[in-house]
Amino acid sequence: MRAVTCTGGKFEVIDLPVPTPAKGQLLLEVLRCGICGSDLHARNHCDELSDITAEVGYDGIFRSDQSVVLGHEFCGEVLDHGPRTRTGLKPGTRVVSFPLLRHGGGIHTTGLSVAAPGGYAEQVLVEDSLTFAVPNGLSTDIATLTEPMAVGLHAVRRSDISKGQVAVVIGCGPVGLAVVGMLKASGVRTVIASDFSPGRRALATAVGADVVVDPAVESPFASAGEHGHLTDAPSVFELAVGTMEKLRALPLVPWHRVWQAADLVGAATPKHPVILECVGVPGVIDQLIASAPLFSRVVVVGVCMETDRLRPAMAVNKEIDLRFVLGYTPREFRDSLHLLADGRVEAAPVVTGSVGLAGIDAAFTALGDPETHAKILIDPAGDATTPVPVVH
Repeated sequence: MRAVTCTGGKFEVIDLPVPTPAKGQLLLEVLRCGICGSDLHARNHCDELSDITAEVGYDGIFRSDQSVVLGHEFCGEVLDHGPRTRTGLKPGTRVVSFPLLRHGGGIHTTGLSVAAPGGYAEQVLVEDSLTFAVPNGLSTDIATLTEPMAVGLHAVRRSDISKGQVAVVIGCGPVGLAVVGMLKASGVRTVIASDFSPGRRALATAVGADVVVDPAVESPFASAGEHGHLTDAPSVFELAVGTMEKLRALPLVPWHRVWQAADLVGAATPKHPVILECVGVPGVIDQLIASAPLFSRVVVVGVCMETDRLRPAMAVNKEIDLRFVLGYTPREFRDSLHLLADGRVEAAPVVTGSVGLAGIDAAFTALGDPETHAKILIDPAGDATTPVPVVH
């Protein structure tokens, strides 16, 4: 089979043996494979990624002196299954799969490990237990977005945002766009999206953002007062004293009982936005802590691979809730597929181009310009050597 290997940051189209599925595995014909931001980073910074994951006990991420077939966002067609594999997925079924693979007694990350070659190839191995049939006639292009959309869904669910809270999405690359789409699919009524790129702001609007902001011109928190968010310490002091004056004036009812009841239903916590950071650049988290309204919840979705700095005292004084998220669960992967198939997520605008295997190098270059492309899909059967725009 034809595949593209990455070695020391350089791509090469080569011929590899067709992989053989083991027990519990399926062999897929790759129909489309998305280029992920983590692929862009891993191309030249895989050693740093490998060092980090090794500290949490996984040493399977490839290193720069190894050859790997990237690609963990893919849609394929079932070709075959391993021995003694009782699968309900017949040959010819279009599927997507959670990118983990059993190999050599361990479980490896598909497309980021030498032990689990990815979807930048004509065929790929997957686990039957982690593979899902594409429902409702969903197009192959949109089904391929299941994986990045699952990242967005996981971030939204981990944020614990309610429908009435304001969401502020910082950065409208593919991950930020997935977050915007999943926020709207989850029923969040007000989503503010912020990005320096006019093209990315336009895409954010296309996938459902209610307000888009150019942070070079306006803060994404400029409307905080309109939403009842507190932006300075004196406002908090006034709220505390004013509330106590009113509670103390209540006849017959102990004030602390009223406060306790309000606490139980969440009414004692000041209104605050949920901020989803999807940039992953040093300094952004500290900037958000400094500029966000008090009591904000900041969910870090963007992956910054460099050492960063922040001022804990600022976060303490503003009582910022800081959370970090990674990946998604099998249920969220399945849910994302069905949200796409049911038309509850406006995902088509995210796909901006496609290439064949020989065009992967050019696609990586094109993705460096935020005004040109957001998500480029690889068509292993195609022959495009430069990204072909996708018109929706």
